[in-house]
Amino acid sequence: MMKRCTFLLLILLASVIAITGQQRPLITDDIDITPAGALEIGVGVDFLQNVKFPLSGLRGDLTRIADIRIRQGFASNVEIQIQGSVQNFLAINSETIPSPIPLNIRGNSTNDFDDFTVSAKIKLFSETRNLPALGMKFGFQMPNTDQARGIGTNQINIFNKVIVQKKFGKEPGRAARANIYGNLGLGIMNAPLGSFSQNDVLLYGLAGIFRVTDNVNIASEVYGRANTRGGGAPLGTESVGEFRIGPQVRASGLRFDAAAIFGITRYSPRSGVTFGVTYQSPTFIPIAQ
Repeated sequence: MMKRCTFLLLILLASVIAITGQQRPLITDDIDITPAGALEIGVGVDFLQNVKFPLSGLRGDLTRIADIRIRQGFASNVEIQIQGSVQNFLAINSETIPSPIPLNIRGNSTNDFDDFTVSAKIKLFSETRNLPALGMKFGFQMPNTDQARGIGTNQINIFNKVIVQKKFGKEPGRAARANIYGNLGLGIMNAPLGSFSQNDVLLYGLAGIFRVTDNVNIASEVYGRANTRGGGAPLGTESVGEFRIGPQVRASGLRFDAAAIFGITRYSPRSGVTFGVTYQSPTFIPIAQ
């Protein structure tokens, strides 16, 4: 009951302040800040094949419904984000018997809320002719899931990262020909089966958005987390990583996106696709200067 109340509170908050995150369909954070008082609203759907959940021992095809990312500009260099999916559905292809944790699953499928993430992004230095823009992001993942459903870990994890970005081929009145940015940081993940135990993972991401026409971009990235422990990661904190590539298309005041997804580590999804749409509102929330 408490988890459902927390989830509903998040949805209420989302309706008040924003809905989106990074530039869909990418996960790597850019340095650009949503205009103060404006909202950028993005919603998507992911279809992922052969997803592994070592903590529960489940493996199957995952569908993420209403992947929302929340982004609210509070100042010229500060924004708040909330992101997560309203519902995750897993078609189970195989499972470890016995499971590492007790499960409450009937049949060959399961579903659950997502573990939502709340974070703040700060732009420290703007880009100059010779130097890239620099910023930082920090936040935490909330324990909204029920681990007995086999999809989430129901743990509080915190993270911080540095963001670097440089744009090339700028032209007046047009987007840059290439927007290259990267993330490097640290995630502190609770080990679900270990008392007083955690795993410090390296967070990384390298992304590029390339202008094809004034209304069409190609976006691509490599991102993930890397286990820093010798001898293997605790269950639920393994290394995962993905490569994504796809188009962004602007039409009717919206930005539509799609991407192919390819896993690059042992515990990553084998492949998948994502589709979404993003809307940025005019400034309508007064922000004190």
